[in-house]
Amino acid sequence: GIGIREVLLTSGCPGTEAKCIVRVEECRGPVNCGWGIPISEGLACVKMPCIYIPPENRFKYVWKMLIPNKTAHILPNDSAVMEVCRDTHSVTFQCETQENGNIIASVKYIVYATTEMETKKSRRIETGQSRRKTTDAILIFCLVTGMIVTVGVIFAMIFMILHW
Repeated sequence: GIGIREVLLTSGCPGTEAKCIVRVEECRGPVNCGWGIPISEGLACVKMPCIYIPPENRFKYVWKMLIPNKTAHILPNDSAVMEVCRDTHSVTFQCETQENGNIIASVKYIVYATTEMETKKSRRIETGQSRRKTTDAILIFCLVTGMIVTVGVIFAMIFMILHW
């Protein structure tokens, strides 16, 4: 696929280094680069990039909608970045980066349905509230402990001054 990778050495490095870079090379590995992370993701729409290196107009991009147990549906979009809005069910998209008619990279994205995103958002809010309660309890405990220690130190200093 497209990209660069660092070749690391994990033994025999100079000095006390545990890892050292031997060389940086262009990737010529497998075409299927796996699953990508969208550029931006909101409750309504998702913006997804193909895999490319500058200049992006050097490549051709083929976007497909993957349908289980059926032939992929090729979309008319031929740009490096595609924006789609969420539907009532999850959809998987794939972008193939082509150079001179050969597929040199491929990346897939799952765009979750609107209802799934709302469910995830409500779960995130619920876990955030329980974390906030735990954090508040820890802060109160630390504050009370700090006050007790401070008062104890002050009494100890007064006791030492009076008995000096």
